[in-house]
Amino acid sequence: QVQLVESGGGLVQAGGSLRLSCAASGRTFSSYTMGWFRQAPGKEREFVASITRSGGTTVYSDSAKGRFTISRDNAKNTVYLTMNSLEPEDTAVYYCAGDQLSFLTAAPRIWGQGTQVTVSA
Repeated sequence: QVQLVESGGGLVQAGGSLRLSCAASGRTFSSYTMGWFRQAPGKEREFVASITRSGGTTVYSDSAKGRFTISRDNAKNTVYLTMNSLEPEDTAVYYCAGDQLSFLTAAPRIWGQGTQVTVSA
């Protein structure tokens, strides 16, 4: 079973950038479609972005499109979320997640513990 550990969260001013990392244990990382979700206080968890096993296809939420980039390095067992032009509305706990499928389901099988991102106005 692959285990996920996120890092890279923190406090940033509006307009700034952050890069989140999600390191996976195990030897089967490349067989997982990976994604990022986020949950803001008082709100439901929402999809942010996903990337297929080879990295060939990415999908973004409307709020992430044009500002965020998801990428992966299968040699390092890591998936990244580069976030630019951050807004206070991006404040949330960010989770990486994955499914051992060719697509990411709405309820991925594996999850990290989350990393806090706070964007100040």
